[in-house]
Amino acid sequence: MVVKFTKLEHPGGVYVYRVHNEKLNKFCNFDPEFIKLKKYVYSMFEECPNDYFGSGPRGSCLKFKTNNHIIELKGHQVCNFAKNGLEVNSMRFKNNHSKVQLFMLENDDNTVAVEVPVWMQTDEIPGYQKLFESDAPLTGHIDVLGFDNDKIWVWDYKPNAHKEKYADTQVYFYSMMLSKRTGIPLDKFMCGYFDAQRAYIFKPEPFENKKIFNASLASY
Repeated sequence: MVVKFTKLEHPGGVYVYRVHNEKLNKFCNFDPEFIKLKKYVYSMFEECPNDYFGSGPRGSCLKFKTNNHIIELKGHQVCNFAKNGLEVNSMRFKNNHSKVQLFMLENDDNTVAVEVPVWMQTDEIPGYQKLFESDAPLTGHIDVLGFDNDKIWVWDYKPNAHKEKYADTQVYFYSMMLSKRTGIPLDKFMCGYFDAQRAYIFKPEPFENKKIFNASLASY
């Protein structure tokens, strides 16, 4: 089986988690650290803590700034994949996310998985309870997970990426959650969100370096 998949019935919807076996195995041969990602990705088919995804804060709902250094790019390859996915899969899926995700998984050499479940516990970063106003785990689903230039890429598809105010916060915490779950340091990650015209990318910094959080809490 080239693509392994399962349905994750989490509150808010049914997420079809898919992994491209051949591409994942290929990239994991490049760096011993990436073997940790492979183990995690496959473990989620049997060991995903589904109960975490019901009551706590969700990465997609975070509404505060993290002041990432964002670079806007027009015509990035992910934009082309998004455009083609929306056209090619127009009759195959009703949901635009599925149109883009499946096209990338099937046609992009760098995409290895979609709808990857991730989470973070309250004791894994300082000030968690104050930041998220909750004792429950932070959870999320990574739209598109890939590799490029010896980095793990965490991507989120946004139909109108240029209008997004907090998309970088969402993707930043997705990368942090995956880093916590795998033990792979953040310097091995890159983040981005995109639509069919523009991509916005940044390098995630360690949480401890983001002093801006202290100022952001007042408006959260």
